[in-house]
Amino acid sequence: MLDCLAPKDGGIYVDGTFGAGGYTRAILQEADCKVYAIDRDPEALARGRVIEKEFGGRLTLVEGCFGDMEALLHERGVAAVDGVALDVGVSSMQLDQAERGFSFMADGPLDMRMASAGPSAADVVNECEEAELARIIFIYGEEKKSRAVARAIVQARGKEKITRTGALAEIVARAVGGRGASRIHPATRTFQALRIFVNDELRELARGLSGAEHLLREGGRLAVVAFHSLEDRIVKKFLAERSGAQRTVSRHMPLPEEGAPASFSLLFRGARAASEAEARDNPRARSAKLRAGVRSSAPALPLDFASLGLGKVPQLEGTL
Repeated sequence: MLDCLAPKDGGIYVDGTFGAGGYTRAILQEADCKVYAIDRDPEALARGRVIEKEFGGRLTLVEGCFGDMEALLHERGVAAVDGVALDVGVSSMQLDQAERGFSFMADGPLDMRMASAGPSAADVVNECEEAELARIIFIYGEEKKSRAVARAIVQARGKEKITRTGALAEIVARAVGGRGASRIHPATRTFQALRIFVNDELRELARGLSGAEHLLREGGRLAVVAFHSLEDRIVKKFLAERSGAQRTVSRHMPLPEEGAPASFSLLFRGARAASEAEARDNPRARSAKLRAGVRSSAPALPLDFASLGLGKVPQLEGTL
């Protein structure tokens, strides 16, 4: 990630997914630059105050969604930046906090909200219609037995409201049929689906990529780490379209001009995986894929959710 961003003295950088502050700290240590670190989780920002004081005014913590980065930085008088870093998905700290309800490894309230606002995962599993619940689990969790899982959830909630992660994990495990030879817990895909849905993570990622495109000055760099295929597919399509490697025309968008200039060039082809050392130090990194691009002088293209495969995905708004 740091090699892709290549921080320089006097530069301005955005860490769109502050989390524990690892990338932010690395950028600030690499160069005499400024970082605007965004996170929608108030707890992450509270922990980050120590880092903010450590770097004497070079770090500004910003509460909000990274999909709104353009507006958030404009509010602070920043019109252009030299680099944007995104490490998408749930953070290890959130997974480790049972009370946040992201994981089934320790029983806790069925929450999963990154910002602790809006409908929770418990609201979704207890109020969604069975067909829509199956659709959410199938699309966002890529769970082949999504209909069986949804049916089991609806049957269980008819007897007693589902409010705990442990209870949901048991319901899903029975519906899926146990772990078998797989190392993956049978509830993994369903929990992933609910988390993505509750936090609108895929559309948030698309908005964040577009925000970066608008903020980056010519020569500025975008570096994105994704941890599963749904996220990586969006990043891959975005950079392919913006670099001219692939131009998808949506029926909802006007036809692009012939030979429209690319707004990005690829820093390297394909995706980079974590090194053996990185995977050893952080087992979660084994599934990580890094993609990066360099901003050109061409105008930013309009955001088209359909071209990124997000035209008809389930959305929380209007579901409950």
